[in-house]
Amino acid sequence: MSNEKPLRVDFHAHIIPHDFPDLEEKYGDNRFPTLKHTCDCGAEIYKDGKAFRKIEDNAWDPIKRIAQMDEEGIDVQVLSPIPVTFTYWADAEKCLELSKAQNDFIASVVKEYPTRFVGLGTVPLQDADLAIAEMERAINELGLKGIEIGSNANGKTLDDPEILRFIEAAAKMEVPIFVHPWATVGVERMQNHNFMYSIGMPSETALAAGSLIFSGILEKYPNLKICFSHGGGSFPYVLARIDQAWESWPHIRTTEEKPSFYAQKLYFDTLVYDPKNLQFMIDKFGTDKLIAGSDYPFVLREVPSGKVVDLIENVSAEDKQKMLGDNAVKFLGLRKEDYVKEELVK
Repeated sequence: MSNEKPLRVDFHAHIIPHDFPDLEEKYGDNRFPTLKHTCDCGAEIYKDGKAFRKIEDNAWDPIKRIAQMDEEGIDVQVLSPIPVTFTYWADAEKCLELSKAQNDFIASVVKEYPTRFVGLGTVPLQDADLAIAEMERAINELGLKGIEIGSNANGKTLDDPEILRFIEAAAKMEVPIFVHPWATVGVERMQNHNFMYSIGMPSETALAAGSLIFSGILEKYPNLKICFSHGGGSFPYVLARIDQAWESWPHIRTTEEKPSFYAQKLYFDTLVYDPKNLQFMIDKFGTDKLIAGSDYPFVLREVPSGKVVDLIENVSAEDKQKMLGDNAVKFLGLRKEDYVKEELVK
């Protein structure tokens, strides 16, 4: 006899091509991120003419990833670009060039290891027409399962009309969207202590989620699938205050219902580190909208993906399995049987 093996999916895992395009050299602009290999096992990302981040070969090598995934009990990684490569500040055609290169690379990794990886693409979000066209190519030609976008494009939040045109197209195509913070609000005040990552990104994500809700697009497209990284940042904790603002100032209302009503339609990854924080999110949103993700392969990642789900108490095995894998399958429109093999029961 046999039984179905539980599926563990790391929904939040970044990747970069080994041969990352050198647009700094091509266009003479050092604002473009570049990848400088220091050895066979590592490299440094450079931006603005200086070192930005050291990475190891697991940042591009699927074989190294699979070995770590096996060690950590992860069946599937959902691959997405590193946010520093969004380059929304650039000329849209140049950004599209970089988007295409990354989408092609991610699709090639998925094609080579189709039971271990799922791919999300990137688009030039600053130009809705180009972004929509590249989304169509990424989904319909490359077989990617969703699109990762930044929390803003050149300071324009997710209620900006140009960005909303793209999100509306994604809703009509039923393409899932993963929102990752970048170019964080108040970054000029967060130069010390790596606060951009620990404080700036959570605040930026809250601003993005609030902007999306106040845009009214979740009212227009209630089935839009959109997931916010890092547990939604500070958004779950300030949601009651946003509701109070909506109640207190009728002139700011743009929707029929208060913000918390639309927040129930959003998804969030579980990268909150503390089981008490996860319990708070479960109490707010339930277990159907929470998806395990680690932020692989960076230093702030959770090891293994879903560790906080494993640690939480008073949650059923069924609900844990939803968060550890099943919700990712549903969100991305996958077939679970394509990734899980039956195991023999002795």
